[in-house]
Amino acid sequence: MKTKARIIAFYLPQYHPIPENDEWWGKGFTEWTNVGKAKSLFKGHYQPRIPADLGYYDLRVPETRKAQADMAKEYGIEGFCYWHYWFGNGKRLIERPFNEVLESKEPDFPFCLAWANETWKGFAHGMTNRNVLIEQQYPGIEDYTAHFYEVLSAFKDRRYIKVEGKPLFMIYKPLSHPDLSMFIQLWQKLALENGLEGIYFVGHSSFVYEIDKIMNTGVDAVNINRIFSYVNSNRSIKRKISDKLKKIILGVPLVYDYKKMIKTFVGKEELQENVFPTVLPNWDHSPRSGREGVVYNNSNPIFFEKHLLDALAVVDKKKDDKKIIFLKSWNEWAEGNYMEPDMKYGLGYLKALKKVIKL
Repeated sequence: MKTKARIIAFYLPQYHPIPENDEWWGKGFTEWTNVGKAKSLFKGHYQPRIPADLGYYDLRVPETRKAQADMAKEYGIEGFCYWHYWFGNGKRLIERPFNEVLESKEPDFPFCLAWANETWKGFAHGMTNRNVLIEQQYPGIEDYTAHFYEVLSAFKDRRYIKVEGKPLFMIYKPLSHPDLSMFIQLWQKLALENGLEGIYFVGHSSFVYEIDKIMNTGVDAVNINRIFSYVNSNRSIKRKISDKLKKIILGVPLVYDYKKMIKTFVGKEELQENVFPTVLPNWDHSPRSGREGVVYNNSNPIFFEKHLLDALAVVDKKKDDKKIIFLKSWNEWAEGNYMEPDMKYGLGYLKALKKVIKL
């Protein structure tokens, strides 16, 4: 049977306490802390968001991880792309959920890794300043080699998602890596030495103009996430002044209409065999950043379905192996960016996905 699309959903593991978050944010902090304190900042603003079927889960619980995988599989998701944090010099964070999935062999559900090679600071990480919580470092060959062997057992797992017979490994900020071409060459060499056919590297970007530059580093493909394409193209001087006044006077974030935005979420570049689109059910960063956030307002399963159809159209003519659509995200609740059921729409977004995939 011909593959319609390979839907791979980004998966955030920050739903369990760790000592670093306890130190930075207070005892017991997880992603739910931001979700729970969110407030409606303007009329019609859908906050707070309350999980339904899966509840306020803890990812240290195996039953929760299995329930997520069972749900994702039922509604047409091929696998999870776990955010993977390696800060250099062997430093990892929030790795426990994935490590337990790997070691326990459960759930029996495909996965891959996306290296979130980013320094934690600023609004993106819920701060009101530009202070650094933890810095992303690139120490050199010894560290790159240690990094490879840290994830080798995952690459060799039968559940690992492959393209052209190679495990898919995404790099979130490829152009931030000072030695990326060397890093890729080293990992390809190590992969062959360890019985793999190679690594299928995917560079991630939110900017179309970076595609060629990223490809020139030696990656195999680029994942484009047009999350701010509409925002960047609709910020006239008049709009910027208006937005600033609203922030100062009314204390509201930047607000854009999801129905209008979905037309800009997929473009002609994604028709290329090695450029993978991203679908976005919603976005609302205000639980983390308050009025400094960006809100895609009035998203619903009907509009999301239309967005999905646009993404399917650009992968339709590709080889089955390359009909990849990244879904952002499965569970990034503090960004209003999730597929898991909530109290307002229930399984609505997942049902829209299943309907489109099964058409």
